[in-house]
Amino acid sequence: MRLLLELMARSSFMVLIGLLSSMLLRNRSAALRHVVLTITLFAAVAVVPLTMVVPGWHPLMGDVDSSGLPDFGPLPEAQAVSAPSASAGRSEPPADSRHLVTPAVIAGMWAVGGAVSGMVLLAGIRRLRRIEARAERVQSAEWTLVVGTISGEYGLTRPVILLVTETPDLLATWGLLRPRVLLPSHAREWSTERREVVLRHELAHISRGDWLVQFGAEVMRTLFWFNPLVWAICTRLRRESEQACDDLVLAGGVPVKQYATELLELARTCRPYRSPSGAVTPMAHPSTLERRFAVMLNPLTDHRPASSRALAATAVLLLGLSFPVAAFRAGQTAPLPLAGAVYDPSGAVLPSVQLTLVDVRRHQWKATTDASGHFDFPQLEPGRYEIDVSLLGFRPLHHVFDLRTPTDWDRAITLEVGEVSEAIMVRAARQPGPAPAAPTVPLTVRVGGNIRTPRKLQNVPPVYPPAMRAAGREGVVPIEAVIGTDGAVHSVRVLSASIHPDFAVAAADAVRQWRFAPTLLNGVPVDVSMTVNIQFSLSD
Repeated sequence: MRLLLELMARSSFMVLIGLLSSMLLRNRSAALRHVVLTITLFAAVAVVPLTMVVPGWHPLMGDVDSSGLPDFGPLPEAQAVSAPSASAGRSEPPADSRHLVTPAVIAGMWAVGGAVSGMVLLAGIRRLRRIEARAERVQSAEWTLVVGTISGEYGLTRPVILLVTETPDLLATWGLLRPRVLLPSHAREWSTERREVVLRHELAHISRGDWLVQFGAEVMRTLFWFNPLVWAICTRLRRESEQACDDLVLAGGVPVKQYATELLELARTCRPYRSPSGAVTPMAHPSTLERRFAVMLNPLTDHRPASSRALAATAVLLLGLSFPVAAFRAGQTAPLPLAGAVYDPSGAVLPSVQLTLVDVRRHQWKATTDASGHFDFPQLEPGRYEIDVSLLGFRPLHHVFDLRTPTDWDRAITLEVGEVSEAIMVRAARQPGPAPAAPTVPLTVRVGGNIRTPRKLQNVPPVYPPAMRAAGREGVVPIEAVIGTDGAVHSVRVLSASIHPDFAVAAADAVRQWRFAPTLLNGVPVDVSMTVNIQFSLSD
């Protein structure tokens, strides 16, 4: 959940940069501002995967975050993990004072909001498809000739489909590969001047690819429905695309007065189309006309399309900014002393244990547990560390871990009992023996593999340790046990040192009391290994 919030914050930062940049460019052309917002939208999406691959950095520490550090290799099997643990005497908040807004609740709220927004968007597209299915395609020469002429001026090679709908208030363009211009039902009565104005404006949207950009913004708003910055950039994209198309129409030779008159008349005859989706944008929405008229009549406003040099510079600046934003690691914890305790598998503390700590720069610290099994290291900054723990009679422990949140500086380590092994080699002189006899083929061959799996006869549920429940702690205990030929459980062993001893003891005590029907292999009882994961969790 923390990573998800960081990704949302980075995307929001990129959107904010784009909105501020477009405001600073208010005296430049609308086409340039639209490009800035479009690249901002792409950078806000690109910052999410970049966060996963770009090495992290923190400006105050001058060092990389642990997520960008090299790994020290795989951990030793079933022993190399240490976990946070409460120090002796430390007070824990009561269970009823914990936050009610859990990550699951937040994820559920986001999913519900995203589902509602997605259904609204899909409902709008479905409505447009229904309108299009009932529309009549325009194929008259007076329309197609104008479309061909304007398409040639805009360098548009894709075929454009004109559709007269049954809706009197719909005038918009949508679609990517097969763009369609949806005209109101009274479009056949338009004058030649109005047809040219409308087609110049709508084909300008197609040549600029505005529908794809706007639809991508609507999808992003569906995912980030709770973020007002995303709503703001969607609104600004619409406004800038309309003004950029106005500039193209005026650059095509249409007088400003005639164009403004036609827009005003269209706004009167075509009421605002109330679509439940952002898939289309009305050409003459009354709420934007006043501002568009002011821009068209302002002689100081730049109406030129964005140059290739400006596009390249904008793309380099905004996309280049996404890399440091993705690498930035905010909210690092201040340096804290690393402390904890070392236990044996029974939960008893272990004094005189030698601990060696090494950081990524190979700085080394040593400590020894006191009579109460506790150890202390000096203040350590956030980052990645490796620790070696050893005591005669116990398995050596080597572990790589990260210090990020404050609880990571308080650790519990459990050492497993060591194994005694010895290798003996007996040598003797080889004596000549009789010649090997010819191999014989047995008359019968015994085929194995017929096994009957164990069936639990007696189950004893684990008891949640009172101390862990009072401290509000949870954990999962992986256990390996052996079911003997008599159905009893033998050789119970906890597979991880990351578990607090109270959890390990409670889980092991329960498993030892289980009883099974004997496991039969080819009709003969045999021992069988069993792996169990026992999870201790607290419910709200």
